[in-house]
Amino acid sequence: MLNSNTTNSEDLIRIYQILDANLDRAREGLRVLEDWARFGLGKKKYVERIKDFRQILGKNHLEVYKQSRNHIEDKCKGLTHQEQIKRKTSEQIISSNSARVQEALRVIEEFSRPHNHELSKIASEIRYEIYAIEIDLLSLSKLNKSEEILKENDLYVITDQKENLLGIIEDILIAGVKIIQYRFKTRSDKDHLQEAIQIKNLCKRYNSLLIINDRVDIALASNADGIHLGQDDLDLKTARKLLGFSKIIGISANNEIDISNALKDGCNYIGIGPVFETQTKKDKKPLGMEKIKTLTKDLNIPWFAIGGVKTNNISYLKSYGFKKVALVSQLMNSEDPKEEAIMILKKLSHEN
Repeated sequence: MLNSNTTNSEDLIRIYQILDANLDRAREGLRVLEDWARFGLGKKKYVERIKDFRQILGKNHLEVYKQSRNHIEDKCKGLTHQEQIKRKTSEQIISSNSARVQEALRVIEEFSRPHNHELSKIASEIRYEIYAIEIDLLSLSKLNKSEEILKENDLYVITDQKENLLGIIEDILIAGVKIIQYRFKTRSDKDHLQEAIQIKNLCKRYNSLLIINDRVDIALASNADGIHLGQDDLDLKTARKLLGFSKIIGISANNEIDISNALKDGCNYIGIGPVFETQTKKDKKPLGMEKIKTLTKDLNIPWFAIGGVKTNNISYLKSYGFKKVALVSQLMNSEDPKEEAIMILKKLSHEN
């Protein structure tokens, strides 16, 4: 409800102009966020919330504010800033439009307080909601990009401890590998974290994912893209609470129950094996082709065949329809990791 105590009518018209401009500005920014939530992320919950904010602000965009629009000439109309043309990524667009909404709502909150307390309160409440929504949309956008890399790439490389590990990793990244899992066992946590940060920097340079094996703390501290968990590691729900929704979580599974639980708890990909006998998992019996076909026939998320996979059995795996593989020893022990990785990628991309 309007409560006009302003004695200077010209001042009041200027305030109405400010409110009119910022209500438009806030709703425009909200529409950008809403469309990204809808078309970019497919997240109905956020679409509904943001749409509701737009409708509330529209309902409170009073006719008296709109009528003030052309009453006083705006000499600053059309001003732009060079930063606007630098927005290239969805994350930059989300952040800039969230800021646009937040700033506009703050202006509305301040200038409506003396004469329209209800609008001031609404602006304040929505502004605080947008702070949280911005973080969620950015997290989901990052997760979306990571999931795309998982879907589009068929070679997943797991590291082993090597003196020249960083050199090996850079070689295979240059070759085109986009998914690296950092697995470590014997050195100190301090050494592992330092190496994880170096690997993360390499992966970022080549637009590739870094997944940390087992350790949520190392994944968080190194800003890795995700974590891979075995059945005896931290449970997925707890890991998700710690990591948030910007990180991917992969699960090792070799039976119907573990796969079903991983899907129910929201894992992003599954490693299934061992396919063949392997020195890495000496105590695990190979599952066999038919068993893996049965386990994976209804999977609608990426899954990687793991365990004893080498260049010479990739064609055999592909003949069963297994298109994605995880490798450990072959690339880690190769005399020429780059050329070896190129050859494996060609084998995976070649149609049988």
